[in-house]
Amino acid sequence: MRISDVLRALAPEFGDVSHSKLRFLEEQGLITPVRTPSGYRQYSQADVERLRYVLTEQRDSYLPLKVIKDRLAAMDAGDDEARPAPRLAPAESSARRRWTPEQVAEAAGASPELVEELVRVGAVERSGHGTLGAGSVDVVRIAVALSEHGIEPRHLRTLRSAADRQVALADQVVAPWRGRQSQSAHGEAAAMAAEIGELLTRLHAIWVRQGVADL
Repeated sequence: MRISDVLRALAPEFGDVSHSKLRFLEEQGLITPVRTPSGYRQYSQADVERLRYVLTEQRDSYLPLKVIKDRLAAMDAGDDEARPAPRLAPAESSARRRWTPEQVAEAAGASPELVEELVRVGAVERSGHGTLGAGSVDVVRIAVALSEHGIEPRHLRTLRSAADRQVALADQVVAPWRGRQSQSAHGEAAAMAAEIGELLTRLHAIWVRQGVADL
């Protein structure tokens, strides 16, 4: 399969996956497509299922790539306990879906008031049409869990601001490549941005875990 075939196969469940995302996962050693003599990547159906596993664990379990890579290595070694429980394919793709606040509240098991408060403090972004992205459901689900510990939406404002600063930092790094006209430069910028984002996320997680361990 060509990379375009892989993207088409993954699109029903992961509509936002891109060429640069696949290249980044390859660079991280999570997938190793074969190369033709002319250098083109070719993927097997097993590669597609491996990618589907990686993307699912990132989306549903919030696992860092290192953990996913270790689990894949365990499965490659024949460890059946490392294999995930079977998942039912979603009835429809939600990656590109736009949600109303009411739909997000229902999907996340939250009150409409909580969703509106998260929008107000900037933890969830509202589009120009008043709808919310599919990622908003995950944000609200986490906010619901945090609320059980007394952490309110207003407390998340500083976390969102910190995340925006990290995005701005990545943007500064990739801006020279993104400003070029060639498609390869744009692909390099996207892959670099994805890698920086993963590294910043891992660094933040390490600091939080270290701090919590000392409490």
